[in-house]
Amino acid sequence: MTDWISLAAGQSYPPGTLYVVATPIGNVADLSLRALHVLGLADAVACEDTRNTGQLLARVGLHRPLLAVHEHNEREAAARINERLAAGERIAYVSDAGTPGISDPGARLVEAARAAGHAVVPLPGPSAAVAALSVAGEMLDSGGGRFTFAGFLPPKARARAEAIAALATLDHAWVVYEAPHRIADTLAALAAALPPGRRLLIGRELTKLFEQTPVLAVGEAPAWLAADPSRAKGEFVLVVEGAPAAAQDAGQPDARAQQVLALLLAELPAKRAAKLASAITGAPTDALYKLALAQRAGDGAGDQAGEE
Repeated sequence: MTDWISLAAGQSYPPGTLYVVATPIGNVADLSLRALHVLGLADAVACEDTRNTGQLLARVGLHRPLLAVHEHNEREAAARINERLAAGERIAYVSDAGTPGISDPGARLVEAARAAGHAVVPLPGPSAAVAALSVAGEMLDSGGGRFTFAGFLPPKARARAEAIAALATLDHAWVVYEAPHRIADTLAALAAALPPGRRLLIGRELTKLFEQTPVLAVGEAPAWLAADPSRAKGEFVLVVEGAPAAAQDAGQPDARAQQVLALLLAELPAKRAAKLASAITGAPTDALYKLALAQRAGDGAGDQAGEE
């Protein structure tokens, strides 16, 4: 029988090193053997939330000292961890779920450790974005395997529309994360800004009991969500199909034109904003006006009569 623990240990894990450890995004069985080995070897585990990490360690039979390192104290905590690394301790860092530093705390800690001359070693593992991309099929293939990871979209409607406009004309798939209390607004914004037939993968509760990964047209996404109240629960990863090469020829405004339009819409009625955006960028006025009306509808606001 293979001695898996010996295989995991078959690498040097020197002292005075920061180990960046990926942890499960849902199913605890996704914790790797190397992660288990290093978490048990570490002198302390730095973590985003001591309660969550304490529960994870208890489930796998480990008990280690925990150090809180989150977005509000990361810089100060990094200085304390550097002192421990300088004393020769092994410190493992984990976020609440997935790979640290990827839309999670960890980047400042890594930067501080490296700047102080300490080794930093990654232990790869679960990532919600990569998990969703692995089942995106031709949406990823059509872009030659390329993708853009955009993290979380802005929570405010206008900033979100600008971010989507900047991504809309990419010729390859793009990935965003979304929280349950904003998923309805985000799907509505995508449906308003993108051609209705553009494909979208909705990764919901990945690796968990009620996991879903439907692929549907972006125009159908709001109705899919509304059809079952339980679908709005959980964490979301969205993979959006890249724009076809013919999108520009079809009159779809490019990313710059959409950004200019979004900025003008903050101050002007839709028709005026479209005309001015066209004059600035050269994009077709009609296409910009249609996009402006769609964005206004997504914001729940229309132009007042007589403003034109």
